[in-house]
Amino acid sequence: MTHYGKITSYDTATGAGTITPEKGGDALSFAKADLQQQAQIPKVDQRYGYETKQVDGAKPFAVSLQMEQGEHAKADKQQG
Repeated sequence: MTHYGKITSYDTATGAGTITPEKGGDALSFAKADLQQQAQIPKVDQRYGYETKQVDGAKPFAVSLQMEQGEHAKADKQQG
């Protein structure tokens, strides 16, 4: 099931960040390897769709992050 949230932080040096679910709850961690488009650098407040994964009872984290389609156009305009 796809969830949606906004990027709350992303560190380009470590390739790690957090996303806050739109429906509430704690922020989830993610890594650059979890991004569908790894060439795209996530920015704070961008909306992403994602899945969650939990391993051995640890805190869940976000995987398969994908920027919302409308956000691509905004990002392109801001860069150009």
